[in-house]
Amino acid sequence: MPIRLIALDVDDTLLNSKGELLPSTITAVKAAIAQGIKVVLCTGRPLVGVAHFLQQLEISGDDQYVITYNGAVIESVAGKVIAKHLVENNYYRKMTEFGQQHQIPFNVLDEDGTIYTADHDVNAITVVQAWENSAGILIRKPEELPANFQIAKGLFVGDEKLLDNIQPLVTKTFGDELSVIRAAKPFLELMHPGVNKGQALKNLASILKLDANDVMVAGDEGNDIAMFDYAGTAVAMGNGSDLAKSHANFVTGTNDDGGLANAIKKFALV
Repeated sequence: MPIRLIALDVDDTLLNSKGELLPSTITAVKAAIAQGIKVVLCTGRPLVGVAHFLQQLEISGDDQYVITYNGAVIESVAGKVIAKHLVENNYYRKMTEFGQQHQIPFNVLDEDGTIYTADHDVNAITVVQAWENSAGILIRKPEELPANFQIAKGLFVGDEKLLDNIQPLVTKTFGDELSVIRAAKPFLELMHPGVNKGQALKNLASILKLDANDVMVAGDEGNDIAMFDYAGTAVAMGNGSDLAKSHANFVTGTNDDGGLANAIKKFALV
């Protein structure tokens, strides 16, 4: 059965280690689109954080889609929201309190991509987040925001060891009420319960009248595993984690040596 939708993680999958699109990747993606294949970026970033890459790939319009915030929002490339699952204000306050109590850097993103943090000493990773996503950083306490303020996701950030140590307690504290995902070594993310890339991809495929065997996915980290478990063709990047690779049915080259383009050619192009 031919591939009709390709879902791609962005960081360290679509992009090389410099955060850029390889020429081979651009060529392969455009070739897939020319065949009528939907190419859907599935990312923890907001839409504004991938807009530049969508332009380079010439993906545009209300009939092309992105999955953002690790599955919390499904929207068209033009910004029309198809589905969204936001986190209520009481959980945002609880996350902020937890971060302050345990001295773990913490921030949240609203559905427009703006970053908020109650940390006056803003962590460097949060600054990089804002730069990558073309977003501002607002230093605000929860009580300074409206009582109905909702978030797309909350993030505990920091070095790998710090998050390794706190992750069990975060899961124990929030795991029964929210989705807790280690998106990458410096990111421990909390979202609406049931939210993940795989569920969002399944929902989008259903809207497009596609099933899992029509779908190819590529990714490199723990937040991509739900996509791997759903899709008929699951490709892990050579630079990916061992855990991600264990859930894929094919491992390609790295994001620096054209691994994604090779996988697209192998499984999707005719």
